[in-house]
Amino acid sequence: MKDEFFKGVKQWEFNLRGMQGMLPTFYYDTTSLTAVYTASTRQVKQRLPLALMNPIELLPGRCLVAFTAFEYRRTDIDPYNEFSIAFLTTFRRRQIPLVTAAVQLLARKLSAFVWKLPVTTEIARTGGVEMFGYPKFIADIDFHREEDQIICRLAEKQQAILTLKGKILPTKRRKISRVQTYSVIGDIPLVANVVFNPLEMAVSSSRRAATLEIGSVHPIASELRALGLSKSPFQYLYSPVSQAILFAGRNLMDN
Repeated sequence: MKDEFFKGVKQWEFNLRGMQGMLPTFYYDTTSLTAVYTASTRQVKQRLPLALMNPIELLPGRCLVAFTAFEYRRTDIDPYNEFSIAFLTTFRRRQIPLVTAAVQLLARKLSAFVWKLPVTTEIARTGGVEMFGYPKFIADIDFHREEDQIICRLAEKQQAILTLKGKILPTKRRKISRVQTYSVIGDIPLVANVVFNPLEMAVSSSRRAATLEIGSVHPIASELRALGLSKSPFQYLYSPVSQAILFAGRNLMDN
């Protein structure tokens, strides 16, 4: 039973500026592709809002940045698309190059600061900004499927930000994983948990599994080029069918 994943989780209805939804928010049917690249730790550190946030490094001087395209076909706040650019990060804890990354991957519990999070609907934008402190804005996020790959194009006001291409690979059911996201409202850090149920997923370390093409004009594209991203991904994850639960954000003091 696919909906067994959601049993035992209490939800509350919310009304935000006349828009209704549920918290925690359920995502019943999703396709996603994630490409994890390395980047300059120094450049990423400059973009973190708090000094207590530490980029998680694969090697000294090279940290991890995750690019994820989401196609949410059925959710508690209606269908929409989303694109996450997140820096894998610890908070108030030292990180050890390679070791911290390996421990988080093996435990299937990652922690990340959400740097950019464009979406395609107003309820997703407003709820994310006002309740979670996520850096959301309305953008064009289009998915296109070819014979052996999925292509996601991200643009704002007809200016290309990036294009993520990922191979369509053979999949299998994977274990539930968690991502602890950090965000900031004003100067107050918040944390929220996302639990993923990958009903179908493939994981690849092939350098050819995914490609990232960065635009030339948009300000975010310029910032991405400044990060010193690796030419090929460290890891690629393809999930044609998954579920997720986004739990309410809370103060880090309550973590």
